[in-house]
Amino acid sequence: MGYSLCILGCGTMGVAVSAGVLASLQSQSPLRSLNSASKWESHTPGTSTPVNRPELDPTLPSRFLICVRRDESARKLTQTFAEFSDVGPAIDILIGENLTGVAEADVVLLCCKPQQAQSILSEPGIVDALKGKLLISILAGVTISQLSAWVHPDTKVIRAMPNTPCKIREGMTVVSTLPDNRSADLDRSIILKIFSSIGRCRFLEEKHFDACTAVSGSGPAFACIFLEAIADGGVMMGLPRAEALELAAQTLQGTARMALQSNAHPAQIKDAVTTPGGCTIAGLLALEDGKVRSTIARAIQVATERASELGQQSKK
Repeated sequence: MGYSLCILGCGTMGVAVSAGVLASLQSQSPLRSLNSASKWESHTPGTSTPVNRPELDPTLPSRFLICVRRDESARKLTQTFAEFSDVGPAIDILIGENLTGVAEADVVLLCCKPQQAQSILSEPGIVDALKGKLLISILAGVTISQLSAWVHPDTKVIRAMPNTPCKIREGMTVVSTLPDNRSADLDRSIILKIFSSIGRCRFLEEKHFDACTAVSGSGPAFACIFLEAIADGGVMMGLPRAEALELAAQTLQGTARMALQSNAHPAQIKDAVTTPGGCTIAGLLALEDGKVRSTIARAIQVATERASELGQQSKK
């Protein structure tokens, strides 16, 4: 009853997604259920980690078709996926056989480099092999209209944008809204179970993708600037570098989880630790003097505008 999932171009993010799905299935294996630790938070309703066996659930993959171009890539992936040999789904690594992978799959995840997309989708037989199937693209800057022009009109084209924390299954993925069709509910469940296995997942209209690129795509870089600055401040005040970084990183991680788990507004969390005449309010005023709040917001604005420009370039 499970479906076959083809990964076209299994690079860094393709490995992250496929390994995340496999790890999620592995964590629910009867052989591991006694020892598996629960994740730190429950996902948003509708985006829970898969719990049913893939052979019994049409929304879970029962076969993985990993398409690569080189023998070296195949050897590395064989080692990478070796730990999932007891999960259940078959894992087939195909070298230079994109057509075979697409033809035998029910769902295709396009993970190649953006500039390679058109040539891959134009390979002989690929267009017909994709007819009626769900094609999920994680390519930055390549729009649904572009992808739709390269495939059969009956192909269901969806964009997804995961970010780098997906590598540790703490990512944020934004998925374009699904067109109305008879399989929309099934497609939605399949997409949610793929991307919720590597973090959180949200459906948004494609027009919001440039802003999402800035917030969740570029966001980790902005967060690291703030993280590094907090650690530098600790070092300046005498803390050893390693301990300062650990304190800063865990503090940011814990604060973010508080906001996600309790749905508390950041201002509520801030006010809870800001006592009258205390050290926190003194530090906050220093941040306001430096216009940190507006600078960060402007960074999101500039990154969004740049993402839009890159998208225009990819159309040329």
